[in-house]
Amino acid sequence: MASDSVLIEPATAEVLDEVFAIEQACFSAPWTRKMLAAELSGNQFAQFLIAKCPDPVSGDSVIAGYFCFWIVFEEVRLMNLAVLAPFRRQGVASRLVCTALRAGLERGASRAMLEVRASNQEALTLYHRLGFRQTARRARYYVNPDEDAVLMEMAPLELGPLCERS
Repeated sequence: MASDSVLIEPATAEVLDEVFAIEQACFSAPWTRKMLAAELSGNQFAQFLIAKCPDPVSGDSVIAGYFCFWIVFEEVRLMNLAVLAPFRRQGVASRLVCTALRAGLERGASRAMLEVRASNQEALTLYHRLGFRQTARRARYYVNPDEDAVLMEMAPLELGPLCERS
């Protein structure tokens, strides 16, 4: 799948069920439907994006992933990023994150921050390629299974070469 066939758009309440299904498929300790709904419509700082891609079998447009992030004053806070397994390693996640970073820059943000499971090598590689650097480690932050969080930051907030291509 070419990355130009990925359509990034704001999520609406109408896609909550699909986003919840993606959340459950991607995480061992998923957010609840209520948590997702609160971020989607009840948090003034939260923004939600979905990635639509052609289904490899039917060709129909399907939601392949989503991204929840906050823009709070000078900071973009990456909250939750999920892409269904058949659509991974095809530029979907980078397109979602780059869209969020652009939105942060447009609103005057000067840095971006995130936490990621220490074992999530795909995500760590993506974030490093985007220009994030590890700043700390939070012991036993995650549950199911218990695991450390790697804290990462991009300061100053910049769109690197990976975002320029997407």
